Amino acid sequence: MEKRVYALLGVFGPLLVYFSIAVSLVLSPWFSWENSALSDLGHAVKSDVAPIFNVGLLLAGFLLMIYAATVFKKHAKYSSVCLLTSTFLIQLLAVFNEVYGSLHYAIAVPHFVMLSVTSIVYTIEKRSAVALIIFLIVLGSWILYGLNIFNIGIAVPETISKIVISWIMISAIKIYTSEST
Repeated sequence: MEKRVYALLGVFGPLLVYFSIAVSLVLSPWFSWENSALSDLGHAVKSDVAPIFNVGLLLAGFLLMIYAATVFKKHAKYSSVCLLTSTFLIQLLAVFNEVYGSLHYAIAVPHFVMLSVTSIVYTIEKRSAVALIIFLIVLGSWILYGLNIFNIGIAVPETISKIVISWIMISAIKIYTSEST
């Protein structure tokens, strides 16, 4: 496959994450930002939107794995290993949804940690101010959640954590445009 096609996977994967979450939220009037987790949308027994949410995460993780293992690996060697790990974990979250209880939680925590680790590694490896700023925003959201300063549910820092994939999209666009010249 052409390198530019692989680069596009780094754009479409994140867009698929955003799309599946957005559609799931629109179709779930029961969802509460004060009391729910994003994973509640993927609960295979209690959520009518579980197929949309889980298949979206599964496919997005797959697209991002291909991106991480191909052109992103050449762009940012160490960051690609972190991204591969994180995308594998997102696929596991889709498969082992909330129905699996503590197994789901045991996958979710490392996934969110790996998203941050990926940002830190990319910040260092590519001297990316964008990745650093996004990491600090994500870290701040988890700190505010942990300190219980606002009346928010865990879905808020989880959603904010998903902005990490915006710098991944930026990297994919850079790779795509550099391949066209």
